[in-house]
Amino acid sequence: MIWLIVKYAVTAGMVVLISEVAKRSDRLGGLLAALPLMTVLVLIWMKLEGQTQEKIASHAWYTFWYVLPTLPMFLCFPLIFQRGGFWVALLVSCIMTVVIFWGYALVLRRFGLELM
Repeated sequence: MIWLIVKYAVTAGMVVLISEVAKRSDRLGGLLAALPLMTVLVLIWMKLEGQTQEKIASHAWYTFWYVLPTLPMFLCFPLIFQRGGFWVALLVSCIMTVVIFWGYALVLRRFGLELM
């Protein structure tokens, strides 16, 4: 139980740290958010919890493929935000990401990579 509390505290702490840095510096906050800090933490948690090398490597492999279709959101969100406000931009960006991911998964399936 203590281990679970530590995991939650460290992971939540990273989110809070990044959001606090972003309040003070858009660039530094963006840089920290762009770093794969959560993925690194997950890989560490998996290793410390005794997951197999194959499981950890597989997690990193699929993380790469899942990140790619999310990238257009970071270009579209600011543009939509300026015209439609935060909630509209967030909703449209999320829907767009799901649609892009779905199409991306269908294309990759033709090459033998199953994401869904």
